[in-house]
Amino acid sequence: MALSEIMRLLAVALTLAASLTPAGPLGELTGLAVQRVQVADLVAAAKFGTTQPIDDPVREQQVLDGVRAKAVELRLDPESAARFFRAQIEANKLVQRGLYTRWTEHPEEVPHRRPDLGTEVRPILDRLTTEILAELKDTEQLRHPTLRCEIHATIAERSAVVHRLDRLHENALAEAMRPVCS
Repeated sequence: MALSEIMRLLAVALTLAASLTPAGPLGELTGLAVQRVQVADLVAAAKFGTTQPIDDPVREQQVLDGVRAKAVELRLDPESAARFFRAQIEANKLVQRGLYTRWTEHPEEVPHRRPDLGTEVRPILDRLTTEILAELKDTEQLRHPTLRCEIHATIAERSAVVHRLDRLHENALAEAMRPVCS
């Protein structure tokens, strides 16, 4: 990549970073990852104080198998899609663990309502899975281990500031977006 192209991308980055939504060609994908990280709060609220563990290898495998199958239908590399979704799952668990710690130390912050995982939370996650897969398909040509991809990923992630994520959710978003250019 020529220096002039890098400079142009950086100029665009500064402009886009000031926008009100995740920006650039990876902005929509990042926005969906933000939503998925935020849904982790509902997952944590559904599980906290129950016997349901944060780690659920059987359910995680079901999700990844479903992602692989849908990726094939979309003519996406199934292992690349699964790798991206593994990061989404790990980001979700990061939030759950952080919230468990917070709620244990501050019981007054425990949500008063426990959402139903099957009827309320999973349909949201299923919708996000479909939308994320579509974005992975739409951004397939950009998402390679290149400086260009890394710049666009950084722009999108930094512009997600509009969501006013706390440190826990920012860290989870970073985890969720880690494989975007691989």
